[in-house]
Amino acid sequence: MVDNDLVLITGVGGVGRTVVDLLRAQDMPVRAMVRRDDDRAAELRAIGVDVVLGDLTRPESVAAALQGVARMYFAMPVSPDHLLAATVVATVAREYGKLMALVDMSQGTVSQMTATSTAESHQQRLHWLAEQVFNWSGLPVVHIRPTSFLDNPLFTTLAAVSIRMNGTIALPFGTGRTSPIAVEDVARVAATVLRDPAPHLGHVYELTGPRSVDMTQVAEEFSRALGRPVSYVDLPPEQWQSEVLAKAGLPPHSEQHIATMARLHRENRYDRTSNDVERVTGVPAQTIEAFVAARRDLYLG
Repeated sequence: MVDNDLVLITGVGGVGRTVVDLLRAQDMPVRAMVRRDDDRAAELRAIGVDVVLGDLTRPESVAAALQGVARMYFAMPVSPDHLLAATVVATVAREYGKLMALVDMSQGTVSQMTATSTAESHQQRLHWLAEQVFNWSGLPVVHIRPTSFLDNPLFTTLAAVSIRMNGTIALPFGTGRTSPIAVEDVARVAATVLRDPAPHLGHVYELTGPRSVDMTQVAEEFSRALGRPVSYVDLPPEQWQSEVLAKAGLPPHSEQHIATMARLHRENRYDRTSNDVERVTGVPAQTIEAFVAARRDLYLG
C-alpha cells in the first residue's frame, strides 16, 4: 500500500467540497476529480488542490486519478450511474492495490434495507448495492450513512420561500419523525476518517442530528432560531408532488428519489438517532435551531 497522505476526493459539491476545505485547512494534500474544468475547478486549484478531469464510470479516468493516492472519498450526485461508478472504482482500486482507506458516502436508508426490499427509491437501492460491491471487493472501506440533510432545499430554499410568504414550512411528511443532519457535520466525520483511517476501517457510521422530531417540532426550532412564529403545514403528497416537486425541473431519477424520501418520511422511516458524529469527531452534530440561526439571512431575506 501507498503510505502517504494524498487524498482523492470525488463528488466535490456539498459534503465533498467541505471535506476538501477541512483537509486543506490542515495542509493535507488533496486531489479532486471533476468532470469539467470550470470556475469550481479554478476555486479548488486556488486553495492548492490537484485537480484532474475524469469520469467515475470510465476505468481509465479512475486509474489515472488514483496514481499516488492512498486514501479516497467516493461520492457522486444523485445519478442512475451510481452503481456503475461504484463498481468501476472498486475494480480499479482493487487492481491498483494501494489504497489504505476508501470512504464511501452512502445514505441512511440502507441500514433498513434488505436484498429484496422494494419500498425505497431507485437511488437508495443503488446505494445498497454499491455497499455490497465495496464489501465484496475486499478494499479497506468505511461506509458513512447520513440521514436527510438539513442543507437540502426542502429545509432551506423552499422553506425560506414559504416562511417569508406566510410563516410556514409546507411538506408532505405527516406526523413522521426525522433527524436531519448538516452537511458540515457529515464532512467532519469523513475528514476525520480520512486523516487517520486505521481506527475506522470496516466500520459503518450512521449519521443523524441530535434528536428525532416531528415536523411540528422542526417548526418550533425554526421559530426559536428566527425569532418569529413558524408552523408546519402538512401538504397532501399528491398536491406537493404536482405543485412543488414536478415544477422543480429535475431528471426523472432524481424526482422519483425525492418523492420516495417524502413518502418514507411520512411512513416514519427517518425516525432514528445516533451519536456517531460525536463518537468519531468529539463534537456533537448541530441542532436544527443552531443550523437555522446561522442562516437567518437566507430564511428572512
